[in-house]
Amino acid sequence: MSPQIRREDLAALHEERRAGRSSWLGTGSLSCPQCDAPAPLLDGPATPSTLLGCPYCDHAGSVREFLSLSAPHRAPRVNVFVRL
Repeated sequence: MSPQIRREDLAALHEERRAGRSSWLGTGSLSCPQCDAPAPLLDGPATPSTLLGCPYCDHAGSVREFLSLSAPHRAPRVNVFVRL
């Protein structure tokens, strides 16, 4: 027979539940779709339609063309968040 657990014995335990949702989608990398060179974001956060240029081959396009969510992630690594 197992001993009874008293409420006083559980005083040190704490449970925290949060109802909020995370908007984090994952980690990705930014590289040129033509030459595979790293393409850094210099102006801070960007949207998928923000224009981005390759510093090596001068290819220009939107961030969605340069972003890859597949592994392995290479530099520059970026955190991808979703906003409604």
